[in-house]
Parts: sequence; C-alpha cells; structure tokens
Amino acid sequence: MLREWDDLPEYMKHDKIKEYYDILAKHKFSLEIKRVFDLILAVILLDICAIPMLVIAVLIVADSKGGVFYTQERITVYGKKFKIHKFRTMVENADKIGASVTVSRDNRITRVGGFLRKYRLDELPQLFDIIAGNMSFVGTRPEVVKYVKKYTPEMRATLLLPAGITSEASIRYKDEADMLENADDVDEVYIRQVLPEKMKYNLQAVRDFSVMRDVVTMFRTIFVVFGKSNNK
Repeated sequence: MLREWDDLPEYMKHDKIKEYYDILAKHKFSLEIKRVFDLILAVILLDICAIPMLVIAVLIVADSKGGVFYTQERITVYGKKFKIHKFRTMVENADKIGASVTVSRDNRITRVGGFLRKYRLDELPQLFDIIAGNMSFVGTRPEVVKYVKKYTPEMRATLLLPAGITSEASIRYKDEADMLENADDVDEVYIRQVLPEKMKYNLQAVRDFSVMRDVVTMFRTIFVVFGKSNNK
C-alpha cells in the first residue's frame, strides 16, 4: 500500500518523486485492488504450475551441477532489500564469474537454462515473491543494489511501487542480452545507456498507473514471449 509521504525513506522525499507520489495518491483504491489481484492470481498459478515446476526442477538438477533455485539480493518498494527467486539457468556461482546482467550467448547459461530463459519459465518461482509482497506481476524489474545506487532522484520514483515480473520496459527491451553482447564493459554500458532508457518507460508507467494497464501489459508480455511483435 502507498505510505504517507512523511513515512517515506528520507532519500525518497525529493521534489522529483513528489510529482509521481501525488499521482499514485489519487489511485490508492486501485493499488489495493492491484495487491488483491496479484495475490489471488499468484496462488491460482502456483496451483496450476506445481507439477510443471517440479518437472523443471528435475531437469535443472539433471542438466548441471548446482541447486534448483537461484536467489539474489534485489531492491523493491521503498528501497527494501529482498531475495528474488528464480530457477537456476546458469552454472553454479555464475554471479562470481561475470557481470550482473546477462549477454546473448553467455557461456554461463546451461542447456536447460537457455530454454527456460527463452520462455521466461525461470521466473515462475517469483510467484512466491509476489505472495510474500515483495513483487507484483507488473512493475519495474528489481535491480541489484549496485545499479539502484546509480538511480537519479527521479528514477527512485519507481520505488513507490513493488518491483514486477514484467513491464513495458521489459517488453521493449526483451532483447537486452543481444544489445549488450558486444559491450567491452557490460556493467558500464548497462548503467550509462540501457538503464536510463528503460527508466523512461518505467517512470511513464508510474504516471499512467491503472490496474487495467497492468492487465494489458501482462497479455502483451505473453504475446512477446511467444514471438509476437512488441509494438502496440
């Protein structure tokens, strides 16, 4: 739920953020509906996907050494730190032998991992993160701490809402890994070029927030995953 302005973390009490806060303050009931919608849908999908998720877990273990799940500290609403959950798609300890973002044909990705990433099945465990209240189906993708530290004051306005599994930025930058493939310094290119462009869409989504737009974004994500155009 949207906190009172005085209850926000001090680093978020900025004029650049107040504009977005005032917009969301007009939609408090819609924000409550968003949470209820997220919770009900996440529980339903977990029930439907329980057996497929079990099969995926077995395939991951059979394909490569390491655990079934991958967890990493990310940032969500109001700057809260949480552990995001995904199916492991890379070799064990991949985050210690490469950048925090993934490039196309990354040699850390396993065979099963490549398939899971293609259809975004690796993100199914994030249903647990939604139920826990750390994420939503639609919202700015949760970044690692070092990237959030690079946010401008305006970018921090995205932290007024929970992080999401998908977003307009996710749709527009579905081929992000390909874009970063030839970068000499992946982290630097991501921070200086990719992140600011994605944030334009994320900030616009905050301005235009509505539950119906969230639903549309979810359906558009499904179309994009199965090869349809990402154009409106």
